[in-house]
Amino acid sequence: MNLSNELTNPVFRRIGEIADSMGREVYVVGGYVRDIFLSRPSKDIDFVTVGSGIELAGRVAEALGRTKGLSVYANYGTAQIKSGDLELEFVGARKESYHRESRNPIVEDGTLEDDQNRRDFTVNAMAICLNSARFGELVDPFGGIADLHRGEIRTPLDPDITFSDDPLRMMRAIRFASQLDFRIVPETFEAIRRNRERISIITRERINDELSKIMRSPRPSVGLRLLDSSGLLELIFPALCDLKGVEIMEGKGHKDNFNHTLQVVDQVAEKTDNEWLRWAALLHDIGKPATKRYDEKLGWTFHNHNFIGEKMIPRLFRKMKLPLNEKMKYVAKLVGLHMRPQSVGEEGVSDSGVRRLMTDAGEDLDDLMLLAEADITSKNPAKVRRQLQGFAQLRERMAQIQAADDFRKWKHPVNGHEIMEYFHLTPGPEISWIKDAMKEAILDGRVANTHEAAWEFMENEGADIIRRGHEQFAASGEEEKSDSQKS
Repeated sequence: MNLSNELTNPVFRRIGEIADSMGREVYVVGGYVRDIFLSRPSKDIDFVTVGSGIELAGRVAEALGRTKGLSVYANYGTAQIKSGDLELEFVGARKESYHRESRNPIVEDGTLEDDQNRRDFTVNAMAICLNSARFGELVDPFGGIADLHRGEIRTPLDPDITFSDDPLRMMRAIRFASQLDFRIVPETFEAIRRNRERISIITRERINDELSKIMRSPRPSVGLRLLDSSGLLELIFPALCDLKGVEIMEGKGHKDNFNHTLQVVDQVAEKTDNEWLRWAALLHDIGKPATKRYDEKLGWTFHNHNFIGEKMIPRLFRKMKLPLNEKMKYVAKLVGLHMRPQSVGEEGVSDSGVRRLMTDAGEDLDDLMLLAEADITSKNPAKVRRQLQGFAQLRERMAQIQAADDFRKWKHPVNGHEIMEYFHLTPGPEISWIKDAMKEAILDGRVANTHEAAWEFMENEGADIIRRGHEQFAASGEEEKSDSQKS
């Protein structure tokens, strides 16, 4: 098969000519070739040459006038050129062998055949020749095209050797299945199960990179279910596995929170590419195992699972080496708030409840509403319809309130410095007492959301608020002292 019609960018002919002048074979390999058949655009192009990839990259950079865009990674024998919106990566053909304790291979120079043998999957083991005599010729020794047409993931060689040598390939197989909606063939999937414990030699950062790509796939549940059924999930994400299962007491059971969670993630993924909103969906019920209780009257309960889940997020992110930055705070915030839209709706969409929801969610209100709506997974059509109608009414009321006063960007009309100056205070709890009371009065609609109205409230109520605060503080101290004496 000749694919020269697919190689319309002049860079391919130019690289072939340079390789010819050096007496070298050169091929386009890997994902770029695969994506030609999947009709997926790609800007990252990998080239393999029989010889030094760094040397060829240097010549290509000179010819393209891109010497400043050349990056050399001598330890890995690779080089990269940035040319316009393309990233061109060059490597010499090689063969690899592995020690069992490490995924870092012993690398030797090799032929194109050696290089294709070391590839992870047949769909990634195809190559297109760029030399002028064979320009566009496809080299497909393992039937990669056939596997693409069938939508199948399999390894070129023995899958046990493939996965034992580099256990990250197990995650990659599942990630490709999730991204492309492909099927992992049984012998390959069984090898993942047999070798799953080998994932322990892979760094958490590399595992997270594959997890991230699974979370960004069209239906993340495909990859997450494969991770579960392969046995990898309990090794890399045990907290998620804790959601699995249904307990029955006195004939009453609860829903399987694992299956529910995956459905919520997919429903969020249908609406947004926001990866961290998808993570919030994945973790929204993470507090349920710790809060599950059986009540004879109420049945199964998960009281405060949202607040417990919110507190779990920093510890979970730290353990999994996920980002400990604004992304973590965003996920924790949405986990903590994910029940609020439903509770506000059930209260009859009161203005004070809507204002509190808007101020607490802030700029993340739209994401919170999307998560709350995705959290509806009931099989009862009437219940789903009723809940969605409640959310529609809530959205309508939020729009009305926002038109009058955008509470998503709300901040105290009177700031802490003004309070301290008026009451001759130094920094302390008194400022928070007044600001909290002021916020409640504004959200309840008792005080207008203006500086003038808030200032009047402070003048009239501030002294009493401070007095009550000190009384409560003193009373709590006496209680603690009494409890200490009793013990």
